[in-house]
Amino acid sequence: MQPLAPLSPIPTQLPLPSAHVRSVQASRQFEASLIASLLESAEKTYAALPGQDSFAGSENYDYLATQALGSEIAAHGGFGIAALISHDLAGHGEKT
Repeated sequence: MQPLAPLSPIPTQLPLPSAHVRSVQASRQFEASLIASLLESAEKTYAALPGQDSFAGSENYDYLATQALGSEIAAHGGFGIAALISHDLAGHGEKT
């Protein structure tokens, strides 16, 4: 039976993500926010019938739902805005 190798110590500080990773994350967050605002406008226009009362707190749930849906759509490619932005930012980062 072989002795177990010692565990390597856990680093006290994790390495920061590269500038490219941060630009991709920021562009996805921007696209998610844009998609959520579009969904929110559509939801307010088409979700309720004229004269229909909403229940207490429904605006909060609607907001959370549109934010979650916008984030998921953006995470799976969205409209392609995040890819364009992160590609453009990566090109500018190489020149500096």
